[in-house]
Amino acid sequence: MKAVVQRVKRTTLSVDGDLISEIPFGLTVFLGVKVGDVEKDAEYLAKKIAGLRIFEDENGKMNLSVKDVGGEVLLVSQFTLYGDASHGNRPSFTLAERPERAELLYEYAVETLRGYGVTVKKGVFGADMKIEQLNDGPVTILLDS
Repeated sequence: MKAVVQRVKRTTLSVDGDLISEIPFGLTVFLGVKVGDVEKDAEYLAKKIAGLRIFEDENGKMNLSVKDVGGEVLLVSQFTLYGDASHGNRPSFTLAERPERAELLYEYAVETLRGYGVTVKKGVFGADMKIEQLNDGPVTILLDS
């Protein structure tokens, strides 16, 4: 499982012109599920995301988590994180898990992250989502389980 974690001032997610999710500040997390990933991978990433200290404290040091600052997480499923373009210019997605299994693990990651006391908003699995965000920093962290 792979996650791209971005610290944001705000993020909105729409599908077909309808606003689906919005966070005022916190983390936008793009989550990819790989063939063979299991619940333990989702648990590891959820714990890491909840505890990731990338928000500034009173001294300007990145020392606080999203929970510490009262931020929210927008968790977006993104199979393209497992796109392999090493053999040509058209990516292959054979490393990405089948949608049925990936959706189960995505939902499990959402619930596990909520279990850490974090407010989690979601995208729409498999939909053509339009995401607007104002990155903060920018701060982007890549995580692998």
